[in-house]
Amino acid sequence: MRLITTCSIALLSFLAVSAQEIPVHFTMEEAISYALEHNYSSVNANRDLVDAQKQKWETIASGLPQVNGTLSYQDQIKQPLSLIPAEFLGGEPGTFVPITFGPPRSTVATATLRQKIFDGSYIVGVQATQAFMRYSQNNKEKTDQEVRQNVVEAYGNVLLAQESVAILQKNIDAVEKNLFETRKLFENGLAEEESVEQLQITNASLKNTLNNAERLTVITLQMLNTIMGLPLDHPTQLTQNLDNLVLQQTQLELLEAPFTLENNVNYKLALNYNEQRYYELKLAKSKALPTLNAFINYGRTAFSDPFKIVDSDAQHFESSILGFDLNIPIFSSLQRSAGTQRAKIALEKAKTELQETEKQLALQLQQARNDYQLAIETYQTSKDNLALAERIENKNDIKYSEGIATSFELRQAQTQLYSAQQEYLQAMISVINRKTALENILNP
Repeated sequence: MRLITTCSIALLSFLAVSAQEIPVHFTMEEAISYALEHNYSSVNANRDLVDAQKQKWETIASGLPQVNGTLSYQDQIKQPLSLIPAEFLGGEPGTFVPITFGPPRSTVATATLRQKIFDGSYIVGVQATQAFMRYSQNNKEKTDQEVRQNVVEAYGNVLLAQESVAILQKNIDAVEKNLFETRKLFENGLAEEESVEQLQITNASLKNTLNNAERLTVITLQMLNTIMGLPLDHPTQLTQNLDNLVLQQTQLELLEAPFTLENNVNYKLALNYNEQRYYELKLAKSKALPTLNAFINYGRTAFSDPFKIVDSDAQHFESSILGFDLNIPIFSSLQRSAGTQRAKIALEKAKTELQETEKQLALQLQQARNDYQLAIETYQTSKDNLALAERIENKNDIKYSEGIATSFELRQAQTQLYSAQQEYLQAMISVINRKTALENILNP
């Protein structure tokens, strides 16, 4: 019983320590760092790198010495007969005598060492593995870039949902206060019923929007957890707010940052594609070259049970062969020529696609810079508009309470304020996302 209790305590301690290892509070950069290590796509991209290294060695090892062994056993249930002239055994000339050669059972064990001496396809294959390694590394960089962008967007969406909930709750509190006061005035005959109904419509609409925002808060947080590689119900808490994040993400120097084409991961992948097609062409050409292999063979034959082949008393014989294989391609009915021409066409297509990629990246850079600048300008405008909408709504609220403004005018001011609030939140998210999109192209 004491042992069981001790094991239970140890297990609970282990689970507690394991739970503590998963952080709860994240800044955006901390969330990105965690995702780059635990995101499902990132994990598989790391595995692809390891796989590429193993594939590289697999290709190299195919040209190193290869040793194979064989073991065979034969038991001739009914041995074949051969006819020899009877006169060899003292018989009558012109007649034949049936005879069997060799014992009925035999065991043969052989070992063969083979080594490539020259093989053009092997040389090209080794060169191609280097290109494949570069492709795997660039693909990992591309995956990390996509993970980073997904985390930024998901992090911003969580903050957007949380901020929306806070603003909507504040708006509802203000509307319910007006509704309470207006209902009292109506009950005392100092306000029209329409004023109460207008505020009831506004209040109901805000509550529906709030319910949706609260549901979105849960969903967006679960999406962020999934992207980061966390359990779906992990109690993740974000330590940054939208205002601070926007200030951090507003970097006007990016609009003039130099662009180095060779640093862009999409351009790197396009170069990798060209490399692959180049080596495919070399491989097609190498098929016209001769191949030369060397081998040495050692065998041991025993005319006994298979388990006695290493028995010193068993009758056995040794054999060994040293040889070379030279294969010279002579005529393939233009098959190799057609393959080479196809490889040339594929390489030319890859070069054209590389040129297209260069042009597309130049256009994408201009578009990304324009989008980022527009996002910053829109953010400043929406911030100013929000301040104006708040002042207008506040003035109409005062006028309404004093009986100068109608409920319809108040509702218009409130609707304008709510729209300005949403536009402001969306503008902040746009700044964050557009900056990430521009950084993906610049890849500083």
